Amino acid sequence: MCKMITILGPTASGKTTLAAMLAAELGAEIISADSRQVYRRMDIGTGKDLADYIVGGKIIPYHLIDIVEPGTKYNLFEYQKDFIAAYNDIAERKKIPILCGGTGLYIEAVLNGYNLVPVPEDKELRHSLSCKSIDELKDILISLKNENGSNMHNTTDVDTVKRAIRAIEIENYYKEHPELSARKAEKIESTIIGIDINRDERRRKITERLKQRLENGMIYEVKSLLDEGINPVDLIYYGLEYKYVTEYLIGKLTYETMFRSLEIAIHQFSKRQMTWFRGMERRGFKIHWISADMSLKDKVECVKAIYKKECEVSGKLQ
Repeated sequence: MCKMITILGPTASGKTTLAAMLAAELGAEIISADSRQVYRRMDIGTGKDLADYIVGGKIIPYHLIDIVEPGTKYNLFEYQKDFIAAYNDIAERKKIPILCGGTGLYIEAVLNGYNLVPVPEDKELRHSLSCKSIDELKDILISLKNENGSNMHNTTDVDTVKRAIRAIEIENYYKEHPELSARKAEKIESTIIGIDINRDERRRKITERLKQRLENGMIYEVKSLLDEGINPVDLIYYGLEYKYVTEYLIGKLTYETMFRSLEIAIHQFSKRQMTWFRGMERRGFKIHWISADMSLKDKVECVKAIYKKECEVSGKLQ
């Protein structure tokens, strides 16, 4: 089996374009590592950019995009299960899997072999937390994480009250069942590539992309989801674009406040992504950082050279 390639980086760093071009040259297939691109009809807000998966007129096979309906609560346990199925399918066909995305929790979970179990709802706990603010919930989560010695959550995926409560619920469950948190699945061997984009350029691209998404129908996309009967609370749960655009559509925010708040939230999100990736390095993952300023061709050649060298060392070169 060939080693997997993982391409990670903050939002707007060009991960998908690089992964698709690399996959075209290697005959590889892409597995998405994005916590929101799993949802159907949530295209613009999640930045699926499906046109990027067409290289030279050929569609690059991709997995774990458009697999569940909006309104459902897809989670890490389900992602790990779906990832393993996709990974094994690609491996059986002797293809190279390329894991690509910016959800650090999902990436680290599958690379590190977390063996998760489904965590049931705790209604009593949820009720006791329902009156707390997002900052209070984050403090509780941090305290639980410290008690558990857990890397399973950071603030990247707890930007709403409902997400924070669910994260606390999961950490509390593992605290009460320590025998489960110690279980491990098999680690996935992977060459990890990080796209390094400087702060100013990252901020510029985020703002530019947000404007493009709004011009290209992001508000209509969210309105269509609401019109088909999806509860606004469920869309707000997904955070970022879906949170702020929904709040605009239901009259909680003006357009100007929505844009300004969303822009700030995405900048903060990208910063937290980088914090997670740097944390992965401290936790023992080797990430090969390449500059976002390189041409696409040079990036592909650089990744291929790094991958070849690591495969030679591990004895897994094709």
